[in-house]
Amino acid sequence: MDLPLSPKQKAAQRFKRNRPALLSAWLLAVLAFIVVGWPITLKLTSYVGPGGARFADRYQPEKLSDEQFQPPSSRHWFGTDVHGRDLLSRALYGAQISLLVGIVGAGVSLVIGVLWGAIAGYAGGRVDSAMMRIVDMLYSLPSIIFVIVLITTLEAVLKKWLAAIGSPGLGKSARLLFLFIGLGAVSWLTMARIVRGQVLSLRQRAFVEASRALGAGPMHILARHIIPNTFGIVIVYLTLTVPAIILYESFLSYLGLGIQPPMASWGSLIAEGADQMNPIRIYWWLIACPGGLLVITLLALNFLGDGLRDAWDVRGGN
Repeated sequence: MDLPLSPKQKAAQRFKRNRPALLSAWLLAVLAFIVVGWPITLKLTSYVGPGGARFADRYQPEKLSDEQFQPPSSRHWFGTDVHGRDLLSRALYGAQISLLVGIVGAGVSLVIGVLWGAIAGYAGGRVDSAMMRIVDMLYSLPSIIFVIVLITTLEAVLKKWLAAIGSPGLGKSARLLFLFIGLGAVSWLTMARIVRGQVLSLRQRAFVEASRALGAGPMHILARHIIPNTFGIVIVYLTLTVPAIILYESFLSYLGLGIQPPMASWGSLIAEGADQMNPIRIYWWLIACPGGLLVITLLALNFLGDGLRDAWDVRGGN
């Protein structure tokens, strides 16, 4: 007689049947391996004789050369840019920034959204109503405009403050810090609503009532019983938040309000490629290659999030 499957086993079976999600997970794993492994490869090959040193020097992302605007070839798989730099290497280094902004920004939205939704759902009554009206008001504001205003008005203040306390090196990363905080701060609203809906359901369960009867306080109940039981749905929507933040960052970098040189992201690479377009010559690879990586990564992340949502049988929250 076959034993009934546990919910986790059923979720694993449903995920395996979702082929796009499974392929997306493998694709993201391969991309992460290449993005992390490429700088290590260049570093190691620089010590392997004169040939290895020339290889590492040729594919350094900021290495200038006389091979400007070379189309994709066996020597430069993604071609070269206006300064003769290898576009594949720049795209892989840019992936580090884009993925870092997406992951850290999603982490910021996770912390704010889970805490806000959990407190609102558990408190209930007027506290819940007031907190969710704030969420509704923030929903009505154009989030990307908020990030643009934040960057343009406060970046100079942050740079001066960091320089004043003796951190000029950190001041150069002020724009990156604003992207982390700003994009995460405008992406937590959906997470808060979803977590609140789950908490409203969980707070009436028997194990919560038993913990309350034993004298546990609200913070203990939230930390030990309620929030851990929302991790399934939180992970699903966290996976869907990462591509949204990466897209936001790419859009801001395209406008010149995101990552600044010498750092590069997929959005800034696309913007540099668009600057070189003219009616006489079209250097299509300058946009197609980093843009293709961006599109593939966003699709893979969305397919993975949809697969996890189907596997956990997650439906819209309240």
